[in-house]
Amino acid sequence: MTRLVLASQSPARLATLRSAGLDPEVVVSGVDESTVVTDDPEHLSVELARLKALAVAADVEGPALVIGCDSVLELAGEIHGKPGTAEAAADRWRRMRGRSGTLHTGHCVIDTGAGRVVARSARTVVHFADLTDDEIDAYVATGEPLHVAGAFTIDGLGGAYVTAIEGDPHTVVGIGLPLLREIVAELGFAWHDLWQPRR
Repeated sequence: MTRLVLASQSPARLATLRSAGLDPEVVVSGVDESTVVTDDPEHLSVELARLKALAVAADVEGPALVIGCDSVLELAGEIHGKPGTAEAAADRWRRMRGRSGTLHTGHCVIDTGAGRVVARSARTVVHFADLTDDEIDAYVATGEPLHVAGAFTIDGLGGAYVTAIEGDPHTVVGIGLPLLREIVAELGFAWHDLWQPRR
């Protein structure tokens, strides 16, 4: 059985992998995301994913597949990560409402046994509802949008505020299953061999 390690503290990423039949260990990278500076959102997402995977892989003993991911939102040519504060989240939503943005989700998988690294980004266009100020204030008050890339979710309270998605919906949760399957195959592993027996 191939050992899987998820280099992320995201409950949504873990839940997505588990619902797809995988059951990775979780090891948080503790990477300082501010160390990567670039104007290219796709490059940024991949480099952050790579940093997280490399940081965790360095501490993993024995062969394993270490998965790192990171998402950033591109809106009107600007890059947005996690807003962090209620004020930033509310301001972000006032700019996003009624518009569309592109979510870039970087993926990096390291095969520690073979010393191989594959990293790529998936791109998904997200269309946002035209929220009222009251709706924005109520959503921000829940705290949910403060700590997620782009200040929204589709698998939580924010799901009602996303009107359409062009691309893989899993990438909006933070980990694209079709892309991950391709990366794993490139490293020589069959996706179905990673499935855990149903309990």
